[in-house]
Amino acid sequence: MATQNPVEQEGVYQLPEAQLDRFMMKLVVGYNTKEEELEIARRISSKSNASINAVISLAELEELKQEVAAVHMDEEIERYMIELVSATRDPAAYGLSDIADYIQFGASPRVSIDIFKAVKAMAFLRGKDYVSPVDIAYIIKEIMRHRLILSYEAEAEGVTADQLIDKIVQAVAIP
Repeated sequence: MATQNPVEQEGVYQLPEAQLDRFMMKLVVGYNTKEEELEIARRISSKSNASINAVISLAELEELKQEVAAVHMDEEIERYMIELVSATRDPAAYGLSDIADYIQFGASPRVSIDIFKAVKAMAFLRGKDYVSPVDIAYIIKEIMRHRLILSYEAEAEGVTADQLIDKIVQAVAIP
């Protein structure tokens, strides 16, 4: 787990692509509301020695991991996820010639592995025992956004990884 501050870059070095690829997700977190910020400030300033209490045992965590692993994923869904990853490497093959120049390097095989893991967890958290395309669409940006290496052209035109991922999801046929 790591944090990045998009505002201040002085004295901070960007992580190389190979290291970024080892992070499963990149969550984009905006500012809190004023009320949330007030509550955070109150909580932090009022407790000098906050205690941390376990909310789950190690055995319970292992059981949850097994339940997530047991979530069913149809072969068509598996192939769909591989197609989404493949479309980042060869957009033109998916009718996306218009975005091909924006992607310098597509997603690595680690993305496929992490999507498989994350969508099972997402389905489980939604109370389901199977993965659907909706689960994939819900989480794919978090898995992919930091792993697409955009071209200088994309940066110059203000094209984001999230925009490219949206186009890929729209173009790849859903099973």
